[in-house]
Parts: sequence; C-alpha cells; structure tokens
Amino acid sequence: MRPRDLLLAVLVPLIWGVNFVFVDRGLDDMPPFAFVALRFVLVCIPAIFFVKRPGVGFWPVVWIGMSISAAQFGLLFLGMHLGVPAGLAPLVLQAQVLFTVLLAALTLKEIPTRWQLLGIGVGAVGLLVVAIGRGQVAPVLPLLIVIAAALAWAIGNVLTRRVKAASGLSLVVWSGLVVPVPMLAMSLIFEGHDVIARVAHDLTWWGVAGVAFTAYAASLLGYGMWNTLLARYPASMVGPFAMLVPVIGFLAAWVVLDELPTTVEVIGGVLLLAGVAATALLGRRTRPAPADTVPAESPGPPAATDTATPTR
Repeated sequence: MRPRDLLLAVLVPLIWGVNFVFVDRGLDDMPPFAFVALRFVLVCIPAIFFVKRPGVGFWPVVWIGMSISAAQFGLLFLGMHLGVPAGLAPLVLQAQVLFTVLLAALTLKEIPTRWQLLGIGVGAVGLLVVAIGRGQVAPVLPLLIVIAAALAWAIGNVLTRRVKAASGLSLVVWSGLVVPVPMLAMSLIFEGHDVIARVAHDLTWWGVAGVAFTAYAASLLGYGMWNTLLARYPASMVGPFAMLVPVIGFLAAWVVLDELPTTVEVIGGVLLLAGVAATALLGRRTRPAPADTVPAESPGPPAATDTATPTR
C-alpha cells in the first residue's frame, strides 16, 4: 500500500472512532431519533444532487436504508442515549462481523470456515462477558439494544452484498433518503410532538458539531475515502484497518469523556475483538456450498467473504 493510501487507511478509522464522542455529545442536546433524522438529512442533501443512483432497483435501496441506516443508527443512538458509553459502543458494534458471517451462511450459502466458526464462538463468549460486566454496573438493556444495532447492520451487509452496487457511497446517499421520515415519525411519537422546537431551543455548538461530524466526516468523507481504498486494493488488505475503530473509540472516550470500562468489560472486549479478528482475517476463504444447495438463480458464493465492513 502506498504511503498516501496507508495514511488514508489509518485516517478513516480515526474519524469513525472519534465519531462516537461526537455522537455522545450530540445526544446531550437532542433525543436519539431526532438526531438520526437530522443526520441523514445532512447526509443526503446536497449530496443527492451530485451522486448518481446506485442502479440496484428501488426496493433493495429501501431495505438497505431501513436496516443498515435507520435501524442500525436508531438503535445505536438509543442505546447510547440510555447509557452505553461512547468507548464501549464501537466495540459492541463489531459483533456485526460475527452476525454477518452467520447470516451470509444462511441466506447466501457462504459457508464459514472452521477458523470463522471458532472466531464466532470466541466473539460470542466475549460479548457475553461484556454483558455480564456491564450488568454489574448498569442496566443491561441498553447494551442489548446496541447488540440489536449490530444485527441490523449485519442484515444490511448481507443485503448490500446481494445487490453488489457499483458505488458504496452512492448506496449510502440514496438509501439514506428513506431514513429521515420514519425516524422523524418515531421521534414525534416517542420523544414528543414538540421535539423540533425543543431541539432548536436546546441546541449548542457541541450538538451542531455532533450532527455535522457524523453526517459529513463519518458518513460522506469517511465512506468516500474507504471506497477509494477498496477500489485500489483487495478487501483483505483494507478491511483489517476497520478493527482500529473500537480501539480509537475507546481512547477518544477516555481522553475527552473520561470514560473507563470495568475490568470484566475489558476482558470481554479483548475476547470479542479477538473473535472478530479471527473471523475476519484467519478465515478469509469460504468453503463452497454443495452445488445442490445453491439456488438456480444464484451465481454462487464468491471466493472470499468480506466481513470487515466499516463502521460509519
């Protein structure tokens, strides 16, 4: 990898890791569903006027937007709003790698290798240890909500892999169009009919920075640079850099928010990250499914399973 591209490969997870601090501060000014709605308004406008359509059909764009954007970020922001620390959230979200492999095996017939199955097992144990550690100091429900966000992300990964859009950025922008309306409806129902007025009244510079950073830096700039790298290098070379996100997120939360996890959470986090690493790196090759298990209309599984999907 050229030095300039190596710099980009480190800069992207840096942006995505720091992003969780901005989300945490933004949630001080606005409720989670309103935050998500506003974020995706900025993601789509004005980018929608400059980015071509992904060319994968109407309904795939809708379902990808509802899963990987609306459900993932709605649940993530809700979990953080209810108490999941900014340093722990990016780590728990990495469970999406484990979920993606399992869902791809069930729906795309991409059968995992033994290393991937081992990684999933280790990651599941780590996730359980994190939940136990979190339950000792705070209610575990918010953590389960973030785990559900990781599952929603994994569903979106599988849908995205199935449609194979030519441009990931295009898919982000156009699928983002389906997010603001349902998120605003959720906000009006659960956060109050006067939520817009309250957000406008209570918004501080931290809130403005939070929305702007999550929309422009984390989504558009980060994903644009990531797609550029994926266009130049194999996913197996680029993908591992995504595992820097929880490390940077933890350091950023420690420095800015003075957050420190418990010992049990650290142990669980190490196990979870080890499981994710084994799943994403040590089992890059998939075993072909038997010919009679692949649907006739399916082209069959690809040679490698790309599980290291970035955090946006």
